[in-house]
Amino acid sequence: MKKLLENLGLAEYYDKKLTLHTVLQIDKTSITDVSVQSLSDLPWLFLKRLMMLQRTARSVKCSSSDRGEDSEWDDDQEAESDCPQSVNHLDILTAVFLCSDSFLQQEMIIKMSMCQFAVPLLLPNTDNSQITLMLWAMRDIVKKYIPHTLSDPSAFVEERIALSELPLVSFVRLGRCNISKSEILNKLLSNPEQYTDTFVHFNMDCGNISKKISDGLVEMAWYLPCGNTNIDVFPEPVAIANLRGDIQNFRTPYDFLCEASTAVFVFFEPQLLDSQLISVPSQKSTPQLFFVGDSNNNSIKATVNKLNLKKSNFIFKAKQNDADFVDKIQSKLQDAIKNNNHKMSVVRLAEIARKLGILVDEDAEECQRAKASADEITSKINYIVQFKKEDLPLQGEILMKLAKLEKEECQLKKVGDMSVENYKNYLLMQKNKLREEQCTKDMSATMSCFISAISTPERAYFLKWLRIALENKSHEVLPQLRELYKQKCQDICGNETEIAELDKKISNSSLGVEHYIFMNTFVLLISRKWPE
Repeated sequence: MKKLLENLGLAEYYDKKLTLHTVLQIDKTSITDVSVQSLSDLPWLFLKRLMMLQRTARSVKCSSSDRGEDSEWDDDQEAESDCPQSVNHLDILTAVFLCSDSFLQQEMIIKMSMCQFAVPLLLPNTDNSQITLMLWAMRDIVKKYIPHTLSDPSAFVEERIALSELPLVSFVRLGRCNISKSEILNKLLSNPEQYTDTFVHFNMDCGNISKKISDGLVEMAWYLPCGNTNIDVFPEPVAIANLRGDIQNFRTPYDFLCEASTAVFVFFEPQLLDSQLISVPSQKSTPQLFFVGDSNNNSIKATVNKLNLKKSNFIFKAKQNDADFVDKIQSKLQDAIKNNNHKMSVVRLAEIARKLGILVDEDAEECQRAKASADEITSKINYIVQFKKEDLPLQGEILMKLAKLEKEECQLKKVGDMSVENYKNYLLMQKNKLREEQCTKDMSATMSCFISAISTPERAYFLKWLRIALENKSHEVLPQLRELYKQKCQDICGNETEIAELDKKISNSSLGVEHYIFMNTFVLLISRKWPE
């Protein structure tokens, strides 16, 4: 791995991590898309394209590479190359993640999700043989979907994907298989109108120097229905996990997926079918196993009888075209989900990971201390409107009256018979009265906690945790109010009074970090003498 990091120019960032600030710096290379002349340019081009939400982010390659653009290979197998200037796309991704701090990892995963790329769930580190579950990195992903079970056609679900309880279906490989697992997965998740490369299934630049670093990587993607029965592949949301590499070499990730999944599809090499690996570890909720192969021969039939396996759990491609083969896998997947109500969230996956000795990125001490501080604030919130009145009093009616007075100072619409100078003095007196009233308000316990937390070294974690927690509270009502507001505004006969009332409800139901920052500014101001 060290050799690869050196070739990619990332060796210095393995211990001293890349930050979001570094990646977002503007220079001549960030303005123009220059041709890549060496391997050390690849990570930066990948990051640049990813930050710009370009679908070509995973297709970065060296211009000096000897391999053609049409050269395809199954990235689940170990590809060889004689080209010294070549690297596996997944290895670039893995190397960049290993050399990034937690905030950059979080931003990368958000961008990858927006590009409809599969994101790292289990990140392997071949340097210390450690695996990390990327829970913190996924915390900020919010998804919106419309399951077919909703009776109201205008209803929808919007939530953080790390908290969503969904059936998890995993795809793994045993030995070498002539079927491209990732290519089949892409076809499985694509609707008839649009094909999406969710998982990388080919690579033009795969070389020996990069082999193995991304083996053991588990990627996760989500299929989320849009509510249209004509194009939705699955009527309900489904989480898909894909293990890179042979399960013979990665028993821990395989055990993890077996314990977490509703179903596991094993793309197998016939000679290895009687391996002990197909025996799932004993647990309360055993996933349904399906074995996927390219042919059904006598040796496989003998193994099926020997191990008392069911024929219905085997899927063979034979001479079928890909469409029929994918339909067969899709049918088995849907049946497995219907017959097993086993669902998992990424948060619950972290519990399984800890039992198996897999690290969880969120378990870092500073991250947990920041979470405790954020929880101390948000645990007191039952009703947002009431909470804002009691704990953030400076942002209530007094502030609105002040805003109106300052607006009137500029417009002078109500000057009447008074002289302009007298009217301005009158407005200033009113403002001073309101400011004096603000000064009488005591600092709430919530603001004391906030000021204390932002004074700690882990304030970056704290602010992110607080934003996530507050948005989770607001998400209980805001998405529906915003959708209704949007519909009312689009209605040419919409009632202006109703729209204004909805706008007020949205404002009252909103609570974010900006409210605390604003409040903190007020505390600093009123702690000093107001200017005359």
